[in-house]
Amino acid sequence: MAPPAGDENACVQVTKTADGITTITINRQHRRNAVDGPTARKLTEAFIAFEDDASQKVCVFHGAHGSFCAGFDLHEVAKWNGPGDMDYMGPIVDGGHAVTGDRQIGPIGPSRLQIKKPVICAVAGYAVAGGMELSLLGDIRVVEEDAVFGIFCRRFGVPLIDGGTVRLQAIIGLGRALDLILTGRPVGAQEALQMGLANRIVPKGQSLEEATKIARQLLGFPQECMNVDRANCYYSAYNATSFVDALRNEFVNGSQVITTESVKGAAQFSAGAGRHGVFKSADNSNL
Repeated sequence: MAPPAGDENACVQVTKTADGITTITINRQHRRNAVDGPTARKLTEAFIAFEDDASQKVCVFHGAHGSFCAGFDLHEVAKWNGPGDMDYMGPIVDGGHAVTGDRQIGPIGPSRLQIKKPVICAVAGYAVAGGMELSLLGDIRVVEEDAVFGIFCRRFGVPLIDGGTVRLQAIIGLGRALDLILTGRPVGAQEALQMGLANRIVPKGQSLEEATKIARQLLGFPQECMNVDRANCYYSAYNATSFVDALRNEFVNGSQVITTESVKGAAQFSAGAGRHGVFKSADNSNL
């Protein structure tokens, strides 16, 4: 599937559909979509705009030209002359860029955001170093059969400062995360699927199409309930202080959608919809 239409020269391209799918595309072919400073800012702006647009429900995030993202643009990082370098155009590497917990930009862009609506990453080619960290923003990663993940920055003394040590272990477990982080070795699509880093594998060139198909499926579900369940999962993974705290949060937030969506859904089921695991209604829309 071709990248979305728009300014072909823009480092970040954004398209929106009337039914609520935002597609965000990194477009720096000459650097395998590695991120410099302007690209990081535009990516952050694009994700915040997606969050703030009530008409947009699901985001598809990918890289143009057959590669997801090669991480930091090290050609730009090599030019940094230390704090106060006003001419520097690379990703943020100043140690004074403290994490504040608001919607601030991370070193590679949106890496410090806890995005409030579903994100599906379509991964082609390389998702390495900071690019692998960016792929962890996705709730689901659709991966092409020849895609490669890896902490390739291990070779050059560039640390993970965009959430890699936080998100990766939450997704695949501490032992597997440390294997990837310490060795920096490449991980192909099949191994990524086995460890839970990839959710689905598709033939080369089809990740964007499949990710968009999944996004359209998500549009058909009751949105409040879906997003509450999603938020509760992230709370349990990152914020809960105990098992009881996680259960309490789940119940308090989940029970709020009973009157807004659940009773209506139960009435549909009682009337005969969705029996035997069927996801489609009579008009072929999602239940």
